[in-house]
Amino acid sequence: MVIAGFHELKGKLRSLPPKTAVVAAAHDEHTLQGVFAARRDGLIHPILVGRGEEIRSISQRLGEELAPDQVVDAGDDVQCAEKSVALIRGGQGAMLIKGMLPTGALLKAVVNKERGIRAGAVMSHVAILDVPSYHKLLYVTDGGMVVAPSLEQKRHILKNAVDFCRFLGYDRPKAAVLCAVEAVTPAMPETADAAELKAEGGRGDFGPCVVEGPIALDLATDGEAARVKGYHSPVAGDADILLAPSIAAGNLLGKSLYGLAGGEMAGVVLGATAPITVNSRGATAEEKYWSILICAAMK
Repeated sequence: MVIAGFHELKGKLRSLPPKTAVVAAAHDEHTLQGVFAARRDGLIHPILVGRGEEIRSISQRLGEELAPDQVVDAGDDVQCAEKSVALIRGGQGAMLIKGMLPTGALLKAVVNKERGIRAGAVMSHVAILDVPSYHKLLYVTDGGMVVAPSLEQKRHILKNAVDFCRFLGYDRPKAAVLCAVEAVTPAMPETADAAELKAEGGRGDFGPCVVEGPIALDLATDGEAARVKGYHSPVAGDADILLAPSIAAGNLLGKSLYGLAGGEMAGVVLGATAPITVNSRGATAEEKYWSILICAAMK
């Protein structure tokens, strides 16, 4: 299956009853525009956490009504994150939306051992990118959670992404384990990890999918480059998932496809008790909407 872009993805996601969504640091116009668009589409019932006067002022300017119990006052980033996570932990929300606060501030509250909402062995970030120069959506992981993943952590990150793609309707997602070269090289330990993940994928350890690695970015996304270099793989030029060797590589890749390449990006964090949207604070309202749409459809 191929999903060409976000508009096509919207048509494929099944219709579900609206979820209660907690918005951390909701005092931001782009965030509220995305949230209210999702409310109008019947995706969510929002609870807005943040600077109450600003939230009400922006909402009024946007022509949106709020019930008194929809706004939870919170001051700085830490308060916004902690109060939002507490609402999820207390069963008052089924998904968490990042607003105008740093990703690190929100995720610090999410992973707190006593008061957080971690569920899986490894939480990971997936950037979903609609890039004009590529023929379908790309899923880049992990550019937001695990700094220098071990082989065991990469297994969980890959499994999270593969399961996520299958939820979206992919029968056999194609995953590229990215490296700078295509051969196992002792000086580059990530190449040995990539080869092992490919072997495990071939054994069916990640369920129905195709795993290739080590493989360079150009070969994973450009079929002509693969042909010229004589690289043969069903993933070559047709990757769905791009598994980065580190958070730095994943972050740079996602932001280059989003910024310099003119792509649109949605972001989700997997492995918590509730799905979490994670967009750049500079993301457009539409991009924030895409993240909400995806998380609203998740179980």
